[in-house]
Amino acid sequence: MIAQNIAGIRARMDAAARKAGRDPKEIVLCAATKMNDADRVREAIAAGVACCGENRVQELVAKQAQHAYDGASVHFIGHLQTNKVNKVVGAVDLIQSVDRPALLAAIEKEAAKRQIVQDVLLEINVGAEESKSGFSPEEVDGVAASMGQYPHVRLRGLMAIPPVSEKSGDNCRFFTEIKRIAVDITAKKYHNINMEILSMGMTDDFEDAIACGSTMIRVGTAIFGARDYSK
Repeated sequence: MIAQNIAGIRARMDAAARKAGRDPKEIVLCAATKMNDADRVREAIAAGVACCGENRVQELVAKQAQHAYDGASVHFIGHLQTNKVNKVVGAVDLIQSVDRPALLAAIEKEAAKRQIVQDVLLEINVGAEESKSGFSPEEVDGVAASMGQYPHVRLRGLMAIPPVSEKSGDNCRFFTEIKRIAVDITAKKYHNINMEILSMGMTDDFEDAIACGSTMIRVGTAIFGARDYSK
C-alpha cells in the first residue's frame, strides 16, 4: 500500500510540475515519518523515497539506531528544543525548522564543537499563527543578513507551514510570499547562503505549492495513512 501511495503522489507531483512549466526532477518528496516505525520507513525507502523527515528527536534517535533511514537522506522537520540540539546536529543532513535566533546560535555552537557545517532552513510563520513557531516574514531578511556570523551553519533555503486550507488554492498566496522572500534574499548575495530549497506543501496542498515554486514537499498522511494520536 505504501508503494502504491508513493506512486500516486509521484504522478500528481509530475502533473503539477508540468502544468507549472517546471521539470518534475526539481522537486523532492520528503516522507514525513512521524509515528511510523522502522519497517514502514524502510518500506517507503524501498519504494523510492530518498528523503525522510522526522519531527521528534526521540523517534529520530531510535530509528537511526535501527538503521531505518539507510539509503535515504534524513531531515529534522519538527520543533527543536535547544537542549536537544546535540542529538540532531551532525545526525541529519538538514534541519528544516530553525525558528528562532536562540536555536540558530545553539546549532552553531554544537556544529563548531563537532567541526562540521550543518545545513539548515529558516522556518517562516507565514500565516502569523499564534499556535505555530517560526520567524515572521519581516524578520527573515535580517536573519539571512546575519548568517556570516555562523560559520558552522549554512542556510539552504526556507520552510513554511501555512494555515490549514479549506479548499484548493487557499494557500497559494502564502507559497507565493515565501518564494518572493527567497528571491529577494538571493538578490542581496548575503554571505553563507544558498536559497536553493523551498520546503513547502503537505498532503492537502502540495500541488498548489509546486505551482508556486516549492522544491520540496513534506508528505506523511498520503504515504502512510492517517496517524493514530490515541496511542
